Amino acid sequence: MHYLPSNTYVCNFIPISTIMFNRLISHLLPFMPRKLVWLFSRKYIAGETIDDAIRVCHEMNGAGMMITIDLLGEFITRLEEAAAYKDTYLEIIDRVEADQINGNYSLKPTMFGLLIDEEVCYRNIREIVTKAASYNNFVRVDMEDSQCTDREIVLFRRLKKEFPMNVGLVFQAYMKRTLHDIRDLNDLHSADNPLNFRLCKGIYVEPETIAFKKYGEINDHFLKDLEYILQEGIYPGIATHDKPLVDGSYDLITKYNVPRERYEFQMLYGVTPDLRRSIVDAGHRMRVYVPFGKDWFGYSTRRLKENPKMASHIIKAIFVEG
Repeated sequence: MHYLPSNTYVCNFIPISTIMFNRLISHLLPFMPRKLVWLFSRKYIAGETIDDAIRVCHEMNGAGMMITIDLLGEFITRLEEAAAYKDTYLEIIDRVEADQINGNYSLKPTMFGLLIDEEVCYRNIREIVTKAASYNNFVRVDMEDSQCTDREIVLFRRLKKEFPMNVGLVFQAYMKRTLHDIRDLNDLHSADNPLNFRLCKGIYVEPETIAFKKYGEINDHFLKDLEYILQEGIYPGIATHDKPLVDGSYDLITKYNVPRERYEFQMLYGVTPDLRRSIVDAGHRMRVYVPFGKDWFGYSTRRLKENPKMASHIIKAIFVEG
């Protein structure tokens, strides 16, 4: 990542710290013109329509990579929104399968009413998983912030019991509870029906009481979690753009002699393409997370508030590449 220097000058004469500058931009971004924000967002979001997403999916498949497709939207306030998102996902699945895309689906439970009515959310997502399973495909339940963790594990348990080969979950290595949560799901795991988890660092801002904060300790726990996953024969989606974690993952894969078909690396669309290419060239499976949808503006501004360090990338996109 390329961040601005520790002392940045605004209007050529006011020195402020990088942290203050990033926070300032993160608060101003929602009020900026959408076209300006798109200069940053276009690198990381396929577009607004399913046609945009299909185009990117074909590009990734053509480069030897699998995809997981994600319709943007989360933390809804009305159940009518949940029903509309569900219907859209059902249409997406039919379209992706018709276009013979090599990929699967990711979704955020708060898009389907998790924080409003858990049972309605379950029914909505169950219908989506049923549709994917009819094509012998797979749905990944994303992990959101800490208010959702217990709810999303319960949701996954219910779905896993009915659709043992068609649903997976995400875990975030910066959460102090993660290794315990992974172990606690072992009753659902078997050699014939392995658990399937995406392991990522985590992006939401959480209190220090429940989340690791330092770069080194987050990386250490990422690799500890991954080692347990590989030891148990759980299928991991190793989701990282951090070269030290990629190298550490290579070491663990070699240590436990894990076959290439029993794990994959995962990356966000548009992020660290050179590192992504090097992983593919080394013969490892790669899945690219392809987000799209009309809520790209909300997605971009929410991600920035959760991670203000991204502000430097926006300034680069606008003033250097834009």
